[in-house]
Amino acid sequence: MNQTLKQFKAFNPKAYLALMRSAVMENMQFRMSVLVMLFGNMVYLVVIYNLWKAIYASVDTPVVNGMTFADTMIYLVLASAQFAFMEAYLVWDMGRGVQDGSIIVQLIKPMSYSTYQLFYILGGNMFYFIVTFIPTFIIVEIITGWVIPIGMNLLYYLVSVIFGMMINFAVDYFVGTICLYTQSIWGINIMKQILVTFLSGATVPLAFFPEILYRLVMFLPFHAIYNTPLTLLIHNDLPAARIANMLLTQFIWVLVVFALARVFWKVSEKVITVNGG
Repeated sequence: MNQTLKQFKAFNPKAYLALMRSAVMENMQFRMSVLVMLFGNMVYLVVIYNLWKAIYASVDTPVVNGMTFADTMIYLVLASAQFAFMEAYLVWDMGRGVQDGSIIVQLIKPMSYSTYQLFYILGGNMFYFIVTFIPTFIIVEIITGWVIPIGMNLLYYLVSVIFGMMINFAVDYFVGTICLYTQSIWGINIMKQILVTFLSGATVPLAFFPEILYRLVMFLPFHAIYNTPLTLLIHNDLPAARIANMLLTQFIWVLVVFALARVFWKVSEKVITVNGG
């Protein structure tokens, strides 16, 4: 109890805001990387447009699993824009930190390693949310004739996407901790990215999953990263009980995944060895 009170008294919002601001300023210095990312997203969207156009052309009905071609494209375009600002790349940073020894410098800072990484990444996420997701959302609305309703769904989306970012961070933190044992994280991170983007609905809407796989995915935390925020954004007619249940489920997953990641880190930091520094 005393330790908790000490941590609460030591909480300094200004320090966290300054950390987020430094992340925003740093990302603003690399404008070319933003342009390259936007170009990459455009190429990706052209590919999935033609892919799904061919899929819908191969069936006799305009509605597949409750989604039209337009519904699918709106979902996937927004999912791509959401990926652009939600992906933390924390696993790569942790892996490099172990290999070059810089993780030791971060560990001796007065702020805990996980807290430092969380708020720094949130600052970067906020920057990319402004420069990628908001323009994409506006373009989608203009092209579709404002098919996505504007109302409380925007507020629900913002709350949900914050939960989604925290779950995504915790997953990265857990996977990144593995590099303390392996000294190399490339293969593990590639596998993580494929699993998370697929099982979260970022690459294929969960509505297209087979029933058994869909039920399995709903017992995992990944659907709360992308599918839940996008569902709350696109659909403005969801019952209040379902909205509350979706947000509560996300919040529970935030607590669970953070707890697992924190415990795994506490156990693993005792075996830290570095190749550089």
